[in-house]
Amino acid sequence: MGKLDIIIKTLENKQASNIKVIDLENKSSIADYFIIATGNSINQNKALLEYIEENLKKENYDILSVEGLRDGNWILIDCGDVVVHIFTSSQRSFYNIEDLWES
Repeated sequence: MGKLDIIIKTLENKQASNIKVIDLENKSSIADYFIIATGNSINQNKALLEYIEENLKKENYDILSVEGLRDGNWILIDCGDVVVHIFTSSQRSFYNIEDLWES
């Protein structure tokens, strides 16, 4: 199973909501994909990160860096070609990064 599929499956299994994948292959050199998801709370956001880390590690994939863990309202997980954004609902609405990247 590929990295993208592992992350999406993990988010679905751990009840993240409004999971969205944005294909950036022809739009940016930052990553091939953004995955955006919403957690129900800061604690769930942090737990989602831990589950993603655990499941990627099982398949020998590495996470390059994590930002926002302390606050937990917006956690960014850099997996190289896949970047994961886990938001609380209010932060996702405020930043609305889907509109920035889908234009």
